[in-house]
Amino acid sequence: MTDHHMRPSPISPTIDLDAQGVHHGHLRLPYSRDDSAWGSVMIPICVVRNGEGPTALLTGGNHGDEYEGPLALFELARTLDPKEVRGAVIIVPAMNYPAFRAGTRTSPIDKGNMNRSFPGRPDGAVTEKIADYFQRELLPRADLVFDFHSGGRTLDFVPFCAAHILPDKAQEAKAFAAVEAFSAPYSMKMLEIDAVGMYDTAAEEMGKVFVTTELGGGGTSRAETVRIARFGLMNVLRHAGLVAGEVERRPTRWLDMPSGDCFSFAEDDGMIETMVDLGEPVEEGQVVARIHAVGRTGVAPQEVRAKMSGLLAARHFPGLVKAGDCAAVIAVGQEQ
Repeated sequence: MTDHHMRPSPISPTIDLDAQGVHHGHLRLPYSRDDSAWGSVMIPICVVRNGEGPTALLTGGNHGDEYEGPLALFELARTLDPKEVRGAVIIVPAMNYPAFRAGTRTSPIDKGNMNRSFPGRPDGAVTEKIADYFQRELLPRADLVFDFHSGGRTLDFVPFCAAHILPDKAQEAKAFAAVEAFSAPYSMKMLEIDAVGMYDTAAEEMGKVFVTTELGGGGTSRAETVRIARFGLMNVLRHAGLVAGEVERRPTRWLDMPSGDCFSFAEDDGMIETMVDLGEPVEEGQVVARIHAVGRTGVAPQEVRAKMSGLLAARHFPGLVKAGDCAAVIAVGQEQ
């Protein structure tokens, strides 16, 4: 272990994380700034504990412009009855709290992307300090880790729950069983194009059952996607034996992201025209988006073509796009 990881975390919880019952508080991170010399970042946390049993760590706001997770988790923290719980549920509705308050993907303090900051540093920037606390204090407590995501301001997804293909097939099977219990309209065997420093990877390398979502996007939430988040979360807690009751399963369509050919990128700046709507079928070679030049008239649009057949699982959201932005993601339906 490197020297900086031997240092204690500067973050201190304002509640006893091991106490029985329901406890609402904060993870307090000292942060000296212009308007508060002895200020703090106060990250809300709730622990619901009843006797012995497994522990679930539930998080949202890993990226601050994604809202289904925070909406589901703030409500769960308010309403979860400890008498219905066996074990412990740790709820952090907004991991990257500065980003969440700013409505941005990354932190306004240090531009830190929480989901690229693990394992973090106790003596690093604010985002690294938060990641370090999760790495050393919260993840080791958990058996099940559930991290809500959506597309944020720059992507929109068909609503899916997901887990990763893993070397440990027993661990992988547990994760996909939890995905199936969530019962989103779609269930994804997910491929990451940029996995370095991810919370997912940190949890999986500890042997935890890690489950995530992409439930929409556009920098907001919809009534449908929030309902999916709340319904699926309770299903996963029941599936894990943490909350009493039977899993209420709904039909789900399994999807796979088998290779990097799933992703199509813009090669020029411009105005994007989506040629296929989310969930619609796509054939290899089909034009899925067009990038229109906006500097002059009379220029033919750049065509973005699918490299494989499947369905449109994600699309660039804002009307303007930059070279290198992901324009579309194709996923393949799987027979289960």
